[in-house]
Amino acid sequence: VVTWGSHRCGGDSSFVSDQLRGVQQVEATAGAFAAIRKDGSVVTWGAADFGGDSSEVQDQLKNVRQIQGSLQAFAAVLENGSVVTWGSHRYGGDSSKVQPELLLV
Repeated sequence: VVTWGSHRCGGDSSFVSDQLRGVQQVEATAGAFAAIRKDGSVVTWGAADFGGDSSEVQDQLKNVRQIQGSLQAFAAVLENGSVVTWGSHRYGGDSSKVQPELLLV
């Protein structure tokens, strides 16, 4: 994966470049990127409040099938049909109140 543009918005991926091998999909918000690797793991970079920091949910981001970005958040669909979200709570990054409904997606 090669990135360019504003370093504040994900244009600089140098600190995760060693993890950007075997990438199957890249998705973006307005200020961050998320990549699904062949092993189903996810790498994120860019502005933390736009989803560039997935550390709070990283242990859940295994066997990821698909990622979708909104303006400032990401949603990942796992192989088991569950959904994991992160990023700005205002833009969908916190799905805890509806988590029981996000099964078998």
